[in-house]
Amino acid sequence: MKNFIESFRNVWKIEELKNRILWTLGLLVIYRFGAHVTLPGIDATQLAGLEGQTKEGIGSILDMFTGGSFSKASVFALGIMPYISASIVVQLMGIAIPYLQKLQKDGESGRKKINQITRWLTIGITLLQGPGYIYNLYRTIPNSAFLLGFDSFSFLFSSVLILTTGTIFAMWLGEKITDKGIGNGISLLIMVGILARLPEAFLQEVTSRMEGANGGLMLIAIEIIVWMLVIIACVLLVMAIRKIPVQYARRTNAGDFEQDMLGGNRQWIPLKLNSAGVMPIIFAQAIMFIPAALAGLSQSETSQSIAGAFSNMFGFWYNLVFALLILIFTFFYTAITVPTNKMADDLKRSGGFIPGIKPGVETSDFLDKIMSLITFPGALFLALIAVFPALVVSIGVQQSWAMFYGGTSLIIMVGVAIDTIQQINTYLLNKHYDGLMKSGKNRKAVA
Repeated sequence: MKNFIESFRNVWKIEELKNRILWTLGLLVIYRFGAHVTLPGIDATQLAGLEGQTKEGIGSILDMFTGGSFSKASVFALGIMPYISASIVVQLMGIAIPYLQKLQKDGESGRKKINQITRWLTIGITLLQGPGYIYNLYRTIPNSAFLLGFDSFSFLFSSVLILTTGTIFAMWLGEKITDKGIGNGISLLIMVGILARLPEAFLQEVTSRMEGANGGLMLIAIEIIVWMLVIIACVLLVMAIRKIPVQYARRTNAGDFEQDMLGGNRQWIPLKLNSAGVMPIIFAQAIMFIPAALAGLSQSETSQSIAGAFSNMFGFWYNLVFALLILIFTFFYTAITVPTNKMADDLKRSGGFIPGIKPGVETSDFLDKIMSLITFPGALFLALIAVFPALVVSIGVQQSWAMFYGGTSLIIMVGVAIDTIQQINTYLLNKHYDGLMKSGKNRKAVA
């Protein structure tokens, strides 16, 4: 523990790292402040209906990703999610559109153009989602809450414009955190929004357990232990890799090539158990909104039954379909983001090879086979974590607290935390300090 505290002290000894952390914290405070600024023209004291809509079900997911902004009718009510949606669309289009494929291969210049396309697409998505959000306000809060009038065009126009501006500003904050702060800015904004709901959810669970004979402190302690075990499982899922040994030939003075075992370089290729990260859950979550929305357009008994089944995120059919979609999207996203052919070509050009495997096509096939073998258990584990909140709800855990037992929220929190710690470790190690997660004595600092 002493070494851990000393490592935190070392963070503030590195001027650049300290400035980046302070910059990040400052921008995050601005984002959280904006989450409590209600749209002009709305009485913030009459939002009980909107808050009730986000207490459970799909509405709670939307409110969680926006850090409570959705239920507060905030200027950041749409959060950063339109940008995430735009990024997903651009990635998927990159598979079929040659122009985007060319940009992906153009290095830094191509990346800048793709980012610009994503920004414009974000504006388009926000302009579509903004009126939908305002229409939802019309349905959930009383007419008297609209200070400019229930059917005022000026309110509709200004609110959509402000929601769009809020999303673009949140996107700008995320990009600035990435450039001048520490960690991935967009991911940090999502994580902070999720964490903002954690204290309230935990207090609700404690209150529920302490009322009457409902388990008391003993059951709360058990829930915390289970929660910590799930977090550890998520860390293992994010960090787990399969090491593929690679051998490089080395030119000797005589001009011949010797293999690594005779003195060359021996390395390995890290293939992640879950290369797709949280993207399969995000894809699947987006698809799960569609059946309920389409079924809600019809008043037939069958349609209403489907709408009810897919609106209950803790129900059996919802989670069964959700898990199957995660399995499918995990294999799909891994296939498009892990280019085994390119890995094999790069290995061949650099004079490397996998022992026992011929360079070229055989290496590509071998890597593809390994990826398929390790992706299947990774996908199953990811699907299990995604549906785990439904399992704990079935044994009496409050829905708001159960959301932190798995799903997108927990994977995002774990992934972002690990990524941020790794970046801090890089700064510490470059300055000859021990990392946050490594014990031992400090090395001599470099000015």
